[in-house]
Amino acid sequence: KELKIEIVADKEANTLTIRDTGIGMTKPDLVANLGTIAKSGTKGFVDMLDKGADIAMIGQFGVGFYSAYLVADRVTVHSKNNEDEQYIWESEAGGHFTVRRDEGEALGRGTRIVLHLKEDQEEFLDERGIKDLVKKHSQFIQYPINLLVTKEDEVTDSD
Repeated sequence: KELKIEIVADKEANTLTIRDTGIGMTKPDLVANLGTIAKSGTKGFVDMLDKGADIAMIGQFGVGFYSAYLVADRVTVHSKNNEDEQYIWESEAGGHFTVRRDEGEALGRGTRIVLHLKEDQEEFLDERGIKDLVKKHSQFIQYPINLLVTKEDEVTDSD
C-alpha cells in the first residue's frame, strides 16, 4: 500500500483529521505510546514548566502529541496494525483515556487522528494556514502529504 499522509479540515464538524497509511498501532501500542504519555510525560513536562523550563523542551518529554490539546478539547485516534484489530484511543486531556474496538470505517492499515478543535481555534481549519504549517514543519518527510479540500462553486439557474 502506498505510504501517504492526508489532512482534512471539516469546518462544519470543527475537526482537523490527519490520516496516514503507515504501520498503525496495536491496542497495546496505543496504551503504551499514548496512554503512558498521558499519565507520566505530561505531568513531568508541566512540573518542569512550573520550575521555569522553556516550552520548547516539549519534545524531550515525549508529549509532542499532547500539544494537540493546546487547540483541541478531545483527540480521537483510530489505528489499525496488521497484527491486531482496529482500535480507537480517545482522551479529553486530563490523563484519562479509553481504548475500544473500532467498528466504524475500516482503515486498512494506518492511523487517523481527529482533533476536535476548541471553539476559538477555527484558524486551524483555514486552507492557507494548514498549507503554511505543513510546508514549514514537513520539510524532511519523504511521503506525500495531501490536503483534501472542498471547493464551492456558485451555480446560477439560466432558465
